[in-house]
Parts: sequence; C-alpha cells; structure tokens
Amino acid sequence: MADRGFAPQAAATLLPGSSLIREWQGKRHEVAVVADGFIYQGEKFRSLSRVAHHITGTKWNGPVFFGLKRKAASA
Repeated sequence: MADRGFAPQAAATLLPGSSLIREWQGKRHEVAVVADGFIYQGEKFRSLSRVAHHITGTKWNGPVFFGLKRKAASA
C-alpha cells in the first residue's frame, strides 16, 4: 500500500532517467524524463504542460499537475 502522506521534495531540475507518476481520474500516468523533453505512452513531448494537456484535455501548468510545484494562491 502506498504512503499517501509522502510528499517528495522537488529538485531544481529534472534529471534524464527520472520518472513522474500521477494518478488522474483513476488511471496511473507515468512520464519518463529524457534529455530533450518527456516521453508519455511512447510519444515525445517538449514540456510537462503539453503532457498534462494531453492527459486531461485542458490546459494545465505541467509542474503543478505533476506535483512539482504548488499552485499559486488566488489573490
């Protein structure tokens, strides 16, 4: 069973070979970090935001979607 209380610390940069995992609408999504972008389901993307858009169908800040950055508080 996964530890739901685990909160990883974001690195300053994502290193090639790393994986990002996000559960969205009951489905597990895994993204591989490569030197010049990201691989999701065999397709290459230039940014995490494009991956998040591909997954959700709406515009997202990629680092926020994957839990690497907190969403800014509303003013």
